[in-house]
Amino acid sequence: MKILSTNNKSFKKSFNLLIDSKRTQSNNNLSKVKKIIKDIKLNSDKSLIKYTKRYDNLKLSFKQIKLENTIIKKELKNLDKNIKKSIDIAFERITKFHKKQVFKGFTFKDKFNNQLGYKITPLNKVGVYVPGGTASYPSTLLMNSIPAMVAGVKEIYCVMPTPNGEINAGVLYAAKKCKIKSIFRIGGAQAIAALTYGTKCVPKVDKIVGPGNIYVASAKKEVFGYVGIDMVAGPSEITVIADDSNKADWTAVDLLSQAEHDILSQSILLTKSEQFARKVLKEIKNTLKILPRKKIASKSIKNYGCIIICKNEKEIVSLANLIAPEHLEIKIKGAERLEKKIKNAGSIFLGEYSPEAVGDYLAGPNHVLPTSGSARFASGLSVNDFLKRTSLIKCTKTGIEKIGQMAINLANYEGLHAHALSVKKRMSN
Repeated sequence: MKILSTNNKSFKKSFNLLIDSKRTQSNNNLSKVKKIIKDIKLNSDKSLIKYTKRYDNLKLSFKQIKLENTIIKKELKNLDKNIKKSIDIAFERITKFHKKQVFKGFTFKDKFNNQLGYKITPLNKVGVYVPGGTASYPSTLLMNSIPAMVAGVKEIYCVMPTPNGEINAGVLYAAKKCKIKSIFRIGGAQAIAALTYGTKCVPKVDKIVGPGNIYVASAKKEVFGYVGIDMVAGPSEITVIADDSNKADWTAVDLLSQAEHDILSQSILLTKSEQFARKVLKEIKNTLKILPRKKIASKSIKNYGCIIICKNEKEIVSLANLIAPEHLEIKIKGAERLEKKIKNAGSIFLGEYSPEAVGDYLAGPNHVLPTSGSARFASGLSVNDFLKRTSLIKCTKTGIEKIGQMAINLANYEGLHAHALSVKKRMSN
């Protein structure tokens, strides 16, 4: 894991290389994604079956694209009771948090008795993408479905690849909790295309949410406009602010909690203590020895991980805001004071007993967060992502006469004379 110091003359160059190397990961698979999307548009479910066999080693009939209820019931019988209980608690906590976000709109009248407002309408159909195989997580389905459910979306569908026929029972239980209408055993760019354009077996939706590999991310970017998407998310990230008052082993495992996600994940430690940095490095090496996902975490740490030794708190805050991380842990004393200076972060975890991992599962706030520096302008997934805001305008005769002339002035100034005439006719009657 690299150690950089802000005292070094080449720090700025090294820091920019570190950040840009991850953010400029090129996608050489776009032509393949476009081909798959075109194929689904032309050949519908026939191509879904073809790609499922090719990429998931699973032969499906048309009837099997949708996961049968008999299979769902069978899988749920075998799910551990402790996992069910954990999902129940996560569902309860996440739902409670998201219910606080509901925006019901408003109306008011100005001094001329014109009525103005916002009408709030939930989306009708939403598709949730849940990765399959080793990356199939119940938490993914909960975090993406609960905000839609709270918003009042009537139909929520799930697409989930089942490579080699492997089905994650935890995801099925979470789907049942979230009242998912149907689950389809498809994945990749082909699943995104199916949800976008619709097939005989898979419904066309209004918005697609959920994480996926580079093909899924590229496909979501490609179909945006035909359908809504949550965001084009990159690999997971964490930045930790810690010092000698913190436990080095806790800090090490927090950094590794993101590194084990993906070889492209990024883990950064900001600290004023070089001695503490060395302790954390030692603990990272020790912890890696026992991690089942050691190979993934090791590559992530080696290629994109970094410890930055800062001169003071001002530098720490400045760098944190430049990184604009998906997850930011502030572990030092006075974390609440420092948090007030942070402008760019997807989610902030305050204090020694608030690891990012608890946010991934059941703290309450959503774990679908902006990555690759997009926390500078974007927010995490929320109920608002599943609501449309429609403005309402109702002018009175007095109202249009009071404000109409200014509208006419602006319309004429912009050369839009029919606009001006439209207002003027109502003022002359």
